[in-house]
Amino acid sequence: MSEEALSDSRPSVYPPIRKDREALRPRPNLFDYESECAAFSWDKARALLDGLPDGQGLNIAYEAVDRHASGAKGDKAALRWLGKAGERRDITYRELSEETSRFANALKCLGVEPGERVYVMMGRLPELYIAMLGALKAGCVASPLFSAFGPEPIAVRMQLGDGRVLVTTPRLYKRKVAGIRDQVPGLAHVLLVGEGEVEGDGLHRWDRTVEAASPQFTIRPTDPEDMALLHFTSGTTGRPKGAIHVHQAVVAHHVTGRYALDLHEDDVFWCTADPGWVTGTSYGIIAPLTNGVTSIVAEAEFDAETWFDILEQEKVSVWYTAPTAIRMMMRIGTDVAKGRDLSALRFMASVGEPLNPEAVVWGQEAFGMPFHDNWWQTETGGIMIANYAALDIRPGSMGRPMPGIEAAIVRKLDSGDVEVIDEPMVEGELALRRGWPSMMRGYLHEEERYRKSFAGDWYLTGDLAQRDSDGYFWFVGRADDVIKSAGHLIGPFEVESALIEHPAVAEAAVIGKPDPTLGEMVKAFVTLRPGHEASEAMRRELIGHARKKLGAAVAPKEIDFRENLPKTRSGKIMRRLLKARELGLPEGDISTLESDEK
Repeated sequence: MSEEALSDSRPSVYPPIRKDREALRPRPNLFDYESECAAFSWDKARALLDGLPDGQGLNIAYEAVDRHASGAKGDKAALRWLGKAGERRDITYRELSEETSRFANALKCLGVEPGERVYVMMGRLPELYIAMLGALKAGCVASPLFSAFGPEPIAVRMQLGDGRVLVTTPRLYKRKVAGIRDQVPGLAHVLLVGEGEVEGDGLHRWDRTVEAASPQFTIRPTDPEDMALLHFTSGTTGRPKGAIHVHQAVVAHHVTGRYALDLHEDDVFWCTADPGWVTGTSYGIIAPLTNGVTSIVAEAEFDAETWFDILEQEKVSVWYTAPTAIRMMMRIGTDVAKGRDLSALRFMASVGEPLNPEAVVWGQEAFGMPFHDNWWQTETGGIMIANYAALDIRPGSMGRPMPGIEAAIVRKLDSGDVEVIDEPMVEGELALRRGWPSMMRGYLHEEERYRKSFAGDWYLTGDLAQRDSDGYFWFVGRADDVIKSAGHLIGPFEVESALIEHPAVAEAAVIGKPDPTLGEMVKAFVTLRPGHEASEAMRRELIGHARKKLGAAVAPKEIDFRENLPKTRSGKIMRRLLKARELGLPEGDISTLESDEK
């Protein structure tokens, strides 16, 4: 990217949002960033948790549930489930302990051994959370799957992980699993939640198998490095990668919940992510429970009015959501929030893909507070870089590294090593020094693929970024998304953010398109807000707007209008899919694509 273009872009587009730290109530857990970083150690973070009795190790389910169930929080609501038909159910920590123990005992009665894989695939029902935590109690490996997956993605992931148990509903089993059972020969048991007639080998009804089991279970000794979670992440091409996480990851889940999401014991917390995605596990299940808060579980999919109802009626105090949902709310404006009592809401955070500066500022306008963006990956297991409750926000920035995390911008050398770039606002690959508890321990059955993710002590994220002189990091794009045009390196996120600043634009996605003169030209795909129509005049207006913001070298040369952009169910816009379709290339792994886009 040219220096001229850079000087007109991030950090100067929006002024920092200043925080009056002394006025923040409750006092943020991370109040003095520099002091906390200087005093932090992972051993101190581990000491915030109990560990299994009698020094028997560390188990995620024990830290999330059992240690609270036997104490003062036993009768506190751990999960508040809101059914899409209007049902409402509070599950206390004591009840959650008993229910997860029943599941662990049911696995034992079925002959399922510690270390074997238990897959969970259903909508956001209470049984999903019980099964995930119960599997961890039993020493098994829990692996969540999107309920929107088709049969082939399900088969591939269960083959890779050698699935022994699947927990699902009769409807999902009949539609997506029955026809692939022969492709997963190790699948011995299917536990069915809810009503519906199905036939097949190894089928067990939840109410007869789990609810009939004993509510008492003693967790076996668990080594912190025992495999606990298996999360699949899609590659650009080829089969998905199975990222391995261990019980030790709970240390990072817990402390990042305290620092990055500022969780306090009296909070009502709502993470909108589906547990089929790593955020829905790390921060929709584990972190809020280890921190002893009440966690909202909403079964229904996104609907702006419904979401505002939940925020208001449940008195949500901390809300963790995705950029796609925020942008969809932006499309309908701020009126939907007017007249509502959102006084309980004190902290809002976002993750999934970079949050455009406009969305951060819109949060201030609509809610009286900004959204706090943060950054991490399936491979990191937990939040690595964040905008914190007590720190000023620079809209568009990823924030600053978590205490205990050393992040750097590096360039690769011909030798295979990397060199740390010390100069501010120089583009390079974002790297993290290895050693944090939730770092993936491998890609299942792919040791070489895992090894290539590291250069010495540095984990190479594959994301390009910049770091300013104050230590704030700025996302540029995935290394394979960056556009090389006429000697400029152009990050799609920067162009997308500029387009979204236009009042007619709801969402934008940018790709590089081969050009005989430029090498690649910048092409944008845009969805418009209600009240605006796609036209040649609108196209010219948006190109002019982008040129004014970014300069002619960086602004898009072509713009196409779309009613919707292809996204994963976790809300990430799939630029590579847009590029493949534009150029007639293979689409690669599209198993996480929203079903209505397929």
